[in-house]
Amino acid sequence: MHRRRRTALVLTAAIAAAAPLLTACGNDAHPGAAAVVGGQRITVSQLENRVEEVRDAQRAAVADEAQYSQVIAKTGTLTRDTLHGMVLDRVLHRAAEDAGVTVSRREVQKMRAGLEQQAGGAKALQTAWLQQYSVAPERLDENLRLQLEAQKLAEALGTDTSQPAFWKALSEASKELDVDLNPRYGTWDAEKVGRVDAKAPWVRDVTTAAEERPA
Repeated sequence: MHRRRRTALVLTAAIAAAAPLLTACGNDAHPGAAAVVGGQRITVSQLENRVEEVRDAQRAAVADEAQYSQVIAKTGTLTRDTLHGMVLDRVLHRAAEDAGVTVSRREVQKMRAGLEQQAGGAKALQTAWLQQYSVAPERLDENLRLQLEAQKLAEALGTDTSQPAFWKALSEASKELDVDLNPRYGTWDAEKVGRVDAKAPWVRDVTTAAEERPA
């Protein structure tokens, strides 16, 4: 694995007010859906469960209610960011499939072992991913698999994740999947491969990500 090409498919938590309660999709054709990707629904229940996983992990990681309140304030867009990530996961997976890219469990384990060494252990890596990217510990392997898909897709295209060729592949996959977001969570831009109001990049350099600290 080329160190310079290691990338992470992640979402950077924005600092904002607490996210609104979830409701059913405004599109009557997809009741109860937070988004529809490739004809498959991401349900409000699935989204709620993902958010709850992160909140539970955040609560367990802090000592008191005051600290937990600060964490909540700093991850106020967690619901939208989580949905953004769930959609991006499917877009990337489609682009990887289109390019004939696959990722094995062994590759994921190898990447995790390397990142744990960089971070100072398994717990430190879990904490870093939770704090920086709002990835719950139980979703870490899944997240690393997606990072590897991004890396291998870029390599298959003869480029890297910062270049237009990579993003063009994701844009094409996004169009194929015809992403439809519940208006409560924004509007999807297939050209930019992201929610229209999403401000933060979601691809990062894994070689330094574990050592970074949130702003």
